[in-house]
Amino acid sequence: MHATVLSFTVDFRGDDFDTAQSAFERAVVPEMRKQNGYEGCYVLRTSKGEGMLVMLWEDRAAALAAERPGPFFEQMQALIPLLGKTTADAQRYDVAFADHPVEPD
Repeated sequence: MHATVLSFTVDFRGDDFDTAQSAFERAVVPEMRKQNGYEGCYVLRTSKGEGMLVMLWEDRAAALAAERPGPFFEQMQALIPLLGKTTADAQRYDVAFADHPVEPD
């Protein structure tokens, strides 16, 4: 598994983070789900408007493919102005360990 991590700080004015998150869920997540090798994502946030977007991919090739021009890439580019300050480039990591327990039925 491979992770792409984007750190950001929303220009905090109350509901700005909620606005950015809503746009992400509405416009970006559906495009992510269409990407080959997509395995999920997490949006982490603090009460001060700082956050991280962690996108999980089957392998490095899938993560790199998501960075190529196309609908997902275009939706992410449209979202960046809502996020405010972002890291210059997303960081890429090999996921050495993951634990996602499944709740019993």
